[in-house]
Amino acid sequence: MFVWVLAVHVLAGLTCVVSATGASLARKRAGAHPGWGRVYLGALAVVTGSAIAMTALRWPADVHLAAIAVVAAGLAGFGWRARRRHRPGWAARHAIGLGGSFAALLTGFYVDNGPRLPVWDRLPHATYWLLPPVVAAVLIRRALHRFTAGAGPRPPAAAPPAARPAPPQ
Repeated sequence: MFVWVLAVHVLAGLTCVVSATGASLARKRAGAHPGWGRVYLGALAVVTGSAIAMTALRWPADVHLAAIAVVAAGLAGFGWRARRRHRPGWAARHAIGLGGSFAALLTGFYVDNGPRLPVWDRLPHATYWLLPPVVAAVLIRRALHRFTAGAGPRPPAAAPPAARPAPPQ
């Protein structure tokens, strides 16, 4: 049973990587970006569900992986909701939520597989936990900077009209 759940988990994880890459590289407008985003959210739901199922089958060995998956899903939900609500600052919250979600997804992968990967197997264990979120923070910050820089300078707030004396009566 575990092997079947693992196979689904791996396929969904690969789908997350491809769709997150597609969404991040697509222009931020209707069409490809939200299309890839929907694929990412669906695949992430499968990753989260399968991580919880694998944890139930191999309790407590994989409990940290289920926790990472739940964090990834929570961050994705935060980013998705920010986009849906369109409150001031939504774009930053959307990018932080979904970018952080992808960083959590990669963290789970490296924590579980890093010791068996070439080059990664030579790194200290803490690297598996720290490198994905640090790299993601740099990339998210860069994307937010480009997004706000692309919007052009913001006009200054309108000054209040000068006080005029009341006309004579």
